[in-house]
Amino acid sequence: MRKAYFWFRRDLRLEDNTALFNALTENKQVQCLFIFDNNILEELPRDDARVTFIHLELAKINTQLQRYGSSLQVKIGRPAEVWKKLIASDEVSAIYTNKDYEPYARQRDGEIRDLAESNHIDFKRYKDQVIYEENDVLKADGKPYTIYTPFKNLWRKQFVADEHLPYSIEKITEHFAASSYEFPMLSTFGMEKSFVCVKPFSLDDLADYPQMRDLPAEDKTSYLSPHLRFGTIGIRSLVQKVKHHEVFLNELIWREFFMQILYHFPKVVHQSFKIKYDAIPWRNNEVEFEAWCKGETGYPMVDAGMRQLNETGYMHNRVRMVVASFLCKHLLIDWRWGEAYFAQKLLDYDLSANNGNWQWAAGTGCDSAPYFRVFNPTAQLEKFDKKGIYVRTWVKDLDELSYPQPIVEHKMARERAIATYKLALSER
Repeated sequence: MRKAYFWFRRDLRLEDNTALFNALTENKQVQCLFIFDNNILEELPRDDARVTFIHLELAKINTQLQRYGSSLQVKIGRPAEVWKKLIASDEVSAIYTNKDYEPYARQRDGEIRDLAESNHIDFKRYKDQVIYEENDVLKADGKPYTIYTPFKNLWRKQFVADEHLPYSIEKITEHFAASSYEFPMLSTFGMEKSFVCVKPFSLDDLADYPQMRDLPAEDKTSYLSPHLRFGTIGIRSLVQKVKHHEVFLNELIWREFFMQILYHFPKVVHQSFKIKYDAIPWRNNEVEFEAWCKGETGYPMVDAGMRQLNETGYMHNRVRMVVASFLCKHLLIDWRWGEAYFAQKLLDYDLSANNGNWQWAAGTGCDSAPYFRVFNPTAQLEKFDKKGIYVRTWVKDLDELSYPQPIVEHKMARERAIATYKLALSER
């Protein structure tokens, strides 16, 4: 029997899932599918923690589907090849999925759309991972915002006027297709379990968030970001819970701001948003870069952040700004090097946010910190981790002779960075 397919990607949940809700509403037989994409897996280590997390979440979804007499179909391969085989089996009446705005995802979805249409199959995509997508919040002239504050102001104005209610499948679960696919082990895909874990998120400390969010020792952040990245919580459900917490909501708006920047200006993946900043003569010292990666710079807050990242896949947001500024300004190493390292390590890696925040720190992005703003990592430590609790949690050898001396002197590095930027920009 032909049936509609719902294709999971960045939306690993049944509730508050736009495309799934529409698939179940419009069809009597809906089969859920996930594809482990070889185009992505081939670039990852065998024990990638994010793949382990995805696999765990898919197992939960499969268990939920079994309660409805259905199951999750899991495939591995290049998406276009997987869909060709499914369509050739004459099973597919329609394909439902949620939009993904990254360059690779748009290319992939274009291929699947063309394939579906050539076989007279509807390919239906829906807005799901954001409240407002690429053309929902635009300037009066129809152009995208490149400054955050006016984007935020219009976003919030529209948000008050619109309804953003979660989608519930409670009354339409009988439309899941009857199936009993075997759920595969990670080893089936040539992967293995990682011992780095994604923490459950918590929204219990929202009232304290504005006061505590810059204090890494307090550990009062929500740990929400990986769950947003992989869609284990729906954005509509989330904003209903946080809409009265202005500072927290503003962080979600930053997320959508960077998403629309990436959509409208895909050049930022490889270039500075402000093109003239590509003239900066980065030093790109590989020995210093390795010291930064290992957390052996001799600056305790920088080293604590990098060691936390290497060990857990997390790094506190305030510390991310410090380590990024240190790499780009103190060491004059290309922001793309740091961005790529974060992409390997971060459990919440999201191309738009990672790129946007690295370019912000380097001074090369839209609405970024000015190039002459150079974080003093020692002053940041004294301000945000005065008792050294966070630093000592991650830098176990802080008081040992083995702990390195600073690889660069702050005053000299600051002056060198400002002079280097100034000269490069003056010659453009």
